[in-house]
Amino acid sequence: MSHPLYVAFIWHQHQPLYKSRIAGEYRLPWVRLHGTKDYLDLVLLLEKYPKLHQTVNLVPSLMMQIEDYAAGTAFDPYLSMALMPTDMLDQTQRQFIIEHFFDANQRTLIDPHPRYAELYGQRQDKGRPWCLENWTDQDYGDLLAWHNLAWIDPLFWEDAEIDQWLKQGKGFSLSDRQRIYSKQREILGRIIPQHRQMQDRGQLEVTTTPYTHPILPLLADTDAGQVAVPQMALPQKRFQWAEDIPRHLLKAKQMYGDRFGCAPRGLWPSEQSVSPMMLPYVAEQGFQWLCSDEAVLGWTIHHFFHRDATGNVQEPELLYRPYRLHTPQGDLSIVFRDHRLSDLIGFTYGAMEPQRAAVDLVGHLEAIARSLKSHQPEQCTTLENPWLVTIALDGENCWEYYTQDGKPFLESLYQILSDHSGIQLVTVSEFLDQFPATVVLPSEKLHSGSWVDGNFTTWIGDPAKNRAWDLLAEARQVLANHPEATEENNPEAWEALYAAEGSDWFWWFGEGHSSNQDAMFDQLFREHLVALYQALNEPVPAQVRRPVEVHEERGDHRPTSFIHPVINGQGNEQDWDKAGRIEVGGARGTMHQSSTVQRLWYGVDHLNFYLRLDFKTGTKPGVDIPPELHLLWFYPDRPMSNSPAPIAEVPDEQPVNYHFHHHLGINLMTQATWFQEAADHYQWHSRASRAQVAFNTCLEVAVPWADLHLVQPDWSLRLVMILADEGRYVSSLPENALIPVDVP
Repeated sequence: MSHPLYVAFIWHQHQPLYKSRIAGEYRLPWVRLHGTKDYLDLVLLLEKYPKLHQTVNLVPSLMMQIEDYAAGTAFDPYLSMALMPTDMLDQTQRQFIIEHFFDANQRTLIDPHPRYAELYGQRQDKGRPWCLENWTDQDYGDLLAWHNLAWIDPLFWEDAEIDQWLKQGKGFSLSDRQRIYSKQREILGRIIPQHRQMQDRGQLEVTTTPYTHPILPLLADTDAGQVAVPQMALPQKRFQWAEDIPRHLLKAKQMYGDRFGCAPRGLWPSEQSVSPMMLPYVAEQGFQWLCSDEAVLGWTIHHFFHRDATGNVQEPELLYRPYRLHTPQGDLSIVFRDHRLSDLIGFTYGAMEPQRAAVDLVGHLEAIARSLKSHQPEQCTTLENPWLVTIALDGENCWEYYTQDGKPFLESLYQILSDHSGIQLVTVSEFLDQFPATVVLPSEKLHSGSWVDGNFTTWIGDPAKNRAWDLLAEARQVLANHPEATEENNPEAWEALYAAEGSDWFWWFGEGHSSNQDAMFDQLFREHLVALYQALNEPVPAQVRRPVEVHEERGDHRPTSFIHPVINGQGNEQDWDKAGRIEVGGARGTMHQSSTVQRLWYGVDHLNFYLRLDFKTGTKPGVDIPPELHLLWFYPDRPMSNSPAPIAEVPDEQPVNYHFHHHLGINLMTQATWFQEAADHYQWHSRASRAQVAFNTCLEVAVPWADLHLVQPDWSLRLVMILADEGRYVSSLPENALIPVDVP
């Protein structure tokens, strides 16, 4: 029997609990705004392609918040100001609006709307004080309206009212803003019923997550952090409350049943985090399958997944199948996602032309099918076994980087897949019903890890993250000291605990991730703990009143996510927000010969390596700074031809005296480039390059991975830069160091 290549898309819809248990209102607006932009349209688009089946995961704490907003009982400061007469806004509120009502992707959510772009341009060009001094009440009224309108998905723009507002553009009244809010509630109110409708028809499978998105392995035992990272520094207080696992699972199951009229079959463990200890609880609640990441599978079977030069897995039979886990409470199936394919949608395709991106993804799926066929005996031209490719990712945040919120990309992709005879989209349960998992993974050997590198370092091990775990452990023990406080007679205490156990707070603490709302996430976490103590009539410890960490601008740091900047020499702050940064001059001033360079930024996506250099204002190449910049790539522990830097008078000092394999030269005055590759006998050979360079207020560079043609996915490499004058060494960047680069 021949088979198509089966593909399971799983979209994960989640936001943390933003409602303050102290103030009684939501601190941040992201459930409301993502609710009008990302949740309903995703499944409405799919509905137009009935042959395509998918899975959507709705986190219980997200559903609660959606329903709260839809009912008109949820308010946040952003919404309250939008519904306020502009002449009643005080100075503090006006400052807040100027600072935060452009919290959106400039290119996709601001620039397409002329009035919104005009106001943003004034803030950027003339500065925040100028806006505060000169903006009229109408300027504020228009900004309040556009902050909400821009987040309404393009799928809804044909609505008569929305179309009228978009055409109106400016001059928005309080009545207009009130009607926009009503439209938001209308969209929000359709989200969960639409998911149920499509599940009842069989096109969709809706799954769930532990109640408030906690990491179950760490609830069971924070020592689980040392499974993947034995040297990890753990919190002072060991958190061991496995009994909270069934509570989160049961509440999730009950909420699901109330809204969908049946029991959930699939579980998306928070952050795709799994461990042997959690499995019996999952099976006991009746779940049939769960999803995790390829890194967890790799650790479990002691296998590193190799990828070819195009990024496709070379051992497809290991990854593209479900596995079975035995537990005393019953068997579970588990699927592991293709990390790279998921990341392409999540972080890279938004920077590509939509049709090209859709074709690229289908091309990867076709390549997987060809690879599986090539591994069959007798060169069969059809797939003789049922294989399942799982693509699982965040279903909301990525679309902010796509043209029209991803609509052109998804329409192109869905049309290609609808017409494709060799690929069939299925829900996970559909596949398992027809092709049950047969290969067993010993449950006790299941790796304890998450989707992030197969470990838990994103949520534990950092000093700030560990301090938060200590605060949580103390609060949990206080609750345990009150056996009379049950979920029935003191739900406030338990709900506060569940909220504080959510993973999101730990994500933002310490190194690794940062946003302009870090202080608010810190505050929300501690407000949940305060509410727990207050519900028990216990004094609130002083340390709970203090921030977990000091929130200030970060200095040097590694990249926190993929980036895809437009290379125009402008240094757009949003483009480089998640890039790595190294301070060079100014703040630290370590460079004596080229202190005009202030800092450098670097990052990657699946297409390019990116670099940016910031200079002192007015810096002129050839006058204030040497006219040449040389990028030299060093590949540690990789056997290949290498040569000394093709630059005269290089000092015999590390790392500039290393031998390198690739070299990109840039004439900063003309922005011309030349590219070379090392050969035998310390030779350099010229090669074609598609590198992009732009020098305006800063220098921006994009180097395609295709130029560095020997580089393989998951390699680590290093970069050094040399400033030169007519081919003679002047100085290096960063001084006495290499820039670490991880190839995606």
